[in-house]
Parts: sequence; C-alpha cells; structure tokens
Amino acid sequence: MAKWIKAEVIENRRWNRNLFSLVLSSELEPFIAGQFTKLGMEIDGKLIQRAYSLVNPPGSKYQEIYATRVADGLLSPHLHALEAGDSLMITENSSGFFTLDEIPEGEDLWMLSTGTALGPYLSILNEPTVWQRFRKIVLVHAVRFSADLSYQGEINQLKKSHSDQLIVQPFVSREPTTGALSGRITHALEDGLLERVVGLPLNPAKSQIMICGNPDMVKDVRAILETRGFEKNLRRKPGQITVEQYW
Repeated sequence: MAKWIKAEVIENRRWNRNLFSLVLSSELEPFIAGQFTKLGMEIDGKLIQRAYSLVNPPGSKYQEIYATRVADGLLSPHLHALEAGDSLMITENSSGFFTLDEIPEGEDLWMLSTGTALGPYLSILNEPTVWQRFRKIVLVHAVRFSADLSYQGEINQLKKSHSDQLIVQPFVSREPTTGALSGRITHALEDGLLERVVGLPLNPAKSQIMICGNPDMVKDVRAILETRGFEKNLRRKPGQITVEQYW
C-alpha cells in the first residue's frame, strides 16, 4: 500500500493557461528516471489522487511534475491553483517500467511524446547513462499549439550539451510554427517525413523506440512500426517498442 507523505510547493511554473509544472520539496525515496509518483489532495473529505511522471532526474533537490489543467478534472484544477508555500500529498515511493534499464541495446533511441508526456524523457535525458548508451537520440514532442511547447530552455541546454547526439523535432498540429512539423506523428511516420527531416532512418536492427502520451497515438504509432518489423519490448522477449500510456 502506498505511503503518503507531505510535499511543499516551491514553485508553480505556469507555462500557459492550462499547462503547469509543480516544483515540490518532499522526502521522496530514490527513484529511477522515467518513473512516476502519485499526487493527492483532500477534496470534499476524500483523498483524490493521480499518477504523474517525475520531470527531474534522480538526486535532484526538488521534485517536479508536468501537468495540464482539465476543466472538469477532479484534481488538476486544484493542483493548478497551488502557490509556493502550499502543501499536498505525494507517495513516498515511485514506480513504473518506462525506464532506461528496460530498454534493450541499440544504436539510436527515439523518444516520441505528446503533451505532458514529455516529462519522463526530460528526467531520462538529464542522466548520463543515456548518452553513453546511444549514438543518436531523437526527441519528438507533439502538441496542438506552439505555446504548448514547454521546457524550451531545458531542451535547448540539452541540445547545447549534446549537440552531436541529440536531435529535437517538435510537431504543432493546429498552427504553422517555425522549426516544427505540422500534422501528427503518425502521418510523418507513414510517409517517411519524420526520418527525412531528422536525417536518421528507423531500423529494427539499430533503433529503440519509446512512445509515451495519448493512448490513440501510442496505439497507432505502434501499429505503424509493427508493419515495418518492429516488435513490442517485453522482458521475456526483448523488442524495439517500449510504451507508456498517459491516461
């Protein structure tokens, strides 16, 4: 059973009207980059809880979660309203298998995400191991509007530190945006556009692919990749596709 402990809000980073990141201080147990914890608040006499991936790498002074306010959500509007000095509950232990030690060997690592599913990738990319294991890393972040492209400062710093390894490709589906592809990840995979733009082919013998976010995107991308010889990664049978659905 999960053990709940208190977390204090250090900062609420509001990226736009609905996207926000809570920077928290708590006595969280050690975790593995890519794992998630649960946040909870007592609302109308009940503990309302949801799972959120940790954006920060292990060993950070503070914890950080990246979330979106859902207008009729039971918890997210309350989280969005928190300010520095407020408190909430967090589970002491993190869990989940969307971690680097579950990924088989490969030459290149593709990280495909939608929306707030960018979070666990930022945690993994701020760990030294990933840069030692893979020759090239492709980070794909798909959103609806350019204002939804959060963490640009952090991503630019990663690009600067790993300019010979990291390729970042945003997708913005509802407005033209400089440097971003329009449309959806699925279409760009089907017609080969994504590979052409990033300059790297997808190859089952060399590529490992992590997919995180909208369940429809996860399902559709996996189906496309399977037609090209990629297989789901299982502990009993290693493959090339590792997935995490975000709700």
